[in-house]
Amino acid sequence: METKVKKAKHDPRDQLLSPAVDKGRRSGGMRRRRVSAGVLAVVTGACLGVGAGVVPAAAAPASGPAPAATKAAVPQGLESFYGQKVEWYDCVATAGVEKSADRTGFQCAKVKVPLDYSQPDGQTIEIAMKKHLAAGSTRQGTLFMNPGGPGESGVNDIGESVTSTFAGVQKAYDIIGFDPRGVGSSTAVNCTSDTELEAASEGTPVNAGEGGMTFEQRAAVISAQFKQFEASCAANTKPTELLDHVDTVSVARDLDVLRALSGDQKLNYAGFSYGTYLGAHYAELFPANTGRMFLDGAQDPSLSFTELIKGQARGFERALRNYVAWCQSGQSCPLSGDVDAGVQQIGDIFTSADQSPVPSSDATRPVTGDDMKQVVSVMLYSPETAWDTLNEAFGEVVNENNAWAFRSIADQLDAQPLANTGALISVNCLDYRVEGDMATWKAQSEELQKISPRFASTFDGVELGCQAWGHTGTQPSKALHAKGSAPILVIGTTGDPATPYEDAVALADQLDSGQLLTWEGNGHTAYASSGSGPCVTKAVDTYLLTGTMPKKGLTCHGTE
Repeated sequence: METKVKKAKHDPRDQLLSPAVDKGRRSGGMRRRRVSAGVLAVVTGACLGVGAGVVPAAAAPASGPAPAATKAAVPQGLESFYGQKVEWYDCVATAGVEKSADRTGFQCAKVKVPLDYSQPDGQTIEIAMKKHLAAGSTRQGTLFMNPGGPGESGVNDIGESVTSTFAGVQKAYDIIGFDPRGVGSSTAVNCTSDTELEAASEGTPVNAGEGGMTFEQRAAVISAQFKQFEASCAANTKPTELLDHVDTVSVARDLDVLRALSGDQKLNYAGFSYGTYLGAHYAELFPANTGRMFLDGAQDPSLSFTELIKGQARGFERALRNYVAWCQSGQSCPLSGDVDAGVQQIGDIFTSADQSPVPSSDATRPVTGDDMKQVVSVMLYSPETAWDTLNEAFGEVVNENNAWAFRSIADQLDAQPLANTGALISVNCLDYRVEGDMATWKAQSEELQKISPRFASTFDGVELGCQAWGHTGTQPSKALHAKGSAPILVIGTTGDPATPYEDAVALADQLDSGQLLTWEGNGHTAYASSGSGPCVTKAVDTYLLTGTMPKKGLTCHGTE
């Protein structure tokens, strides 16, 4: 059974939840509940309709319309994979790759790739694709997308994304969502059940402040949980060797096979959150094959795992401050004093609720501080349009000692589609080298408490967990330049909690052809976010449709 972590999805029927999750895109791994700090830390390290309008700033051509592409080279020894016949079939318009007797506008297929690219004659695995056919009369090619994670299903995401995220370009492009190796309908990492994982996590809480556990005590629990979880994954994943081959470089090589099988000489690509990390690695490996690519909610590939986690911890603390400032600038804010006081008040609420859970609509399930913290972290993925819900939730706690709203949101999150926890951990631990020792990790834990007093426990134990997991990377992180690639558009959101704006600045600077587009706003990712206006959407759509990059230094403000 696939082990999964909950992620939020937008549902207009859910009055409380719907404004909070902004279509549930680009989760970056934070949309989950009831996973212990150790598992959570590695999961976290992965890192989700805009009205029509005009571009507020003049656009300047970067490359102009895409020139006729020369035939892309086929890597030696992989000819059979690049030349295989793809059997497309009509499939359902909803999640999954099931066949449909009707023409839905979607087609699905599975193709073979090597398990280990250093041994192309060895074992093979399957990669699932789902394609929405271009709706217009003039097709420009294929646009591949990755919604983030790692562990998220592009196959499941593409149905909603076509009419929302990609509404402006879906007439011109066949849009393909794919499940990376280890995920969903592709050859997947399979582990223990959610019920078992949650029971183990709840039975041995390791978050700072829970039971006054020392770092050494928490570390022992984290290590034990990871070893237990890995044993389950190894026993249930077929082939077992997959756990050593779900790294991002392998996924990028898969993506080039998919590109070739789509009939395109250049990869046109939309990557969100973790998908930016994948896209940057693709451009580094295949610069000559890189077409129109935009990377939204960028990760900085030069960071070590520890540096990445520290950045996210700062990002969530900053996002919390942004929420408090927004709350206090309006009416009916339950947080008193200035921003510092409001942030401290929230921290005190978390601590108090961990010590004495707050009553909810279900007398048997009061709400803990950890429950609240995870709900708040989900809310911070969305722009200010979601934050009234937080005001309501905190207001009930402050004024009524009642956590009905927190419980309602948490239950709605529990009912939402899931992302694969085993894949999340597998990819993250393979992508980053374990560095340090127990003394180092204890010092880092103490530093996290200073960087992010409210969220530190969410990020604790990253490299400790990967060491116990046992399937780890060996190469240090490095800057990626993608020398010789076509222009790459990098998008950063100033208030992004999961992929801080600094990461987008760094990635745009690293890439030889990178160019930064800034959105001054809050939430995770910008393109088609309900909080952004037509500025971002128009800039990206223009680039995809014409090859014209936005004006250099373009900054989009709020909903303009």
